[in-house]
Amino acid sequence: MNNDKKINCFHCRYFYVTWQPAHPRGCKAYGFKTKAVPSVVVEQSSGQSCLKFSPKNIAK
Repeated sequence: MNNDKKINCFHCRYFYVTWQPAHPRGCKAYGFKTKAVPSVVVEQSSGQSCLKFSPKNIAK
């Protein structure tokens, strides 16, 4: 993924919304839940953009 573009987790197949108010967003690829957008957490933790981003399959 190009580092110039920000990853939009809302368009990723691994992103999901949880029922936990303290951790409302999750990433199935990395296996964690967070209050922030998962791609931001990955970038802060590893220093690089999310490498597991995969666009959702949108049925037409």
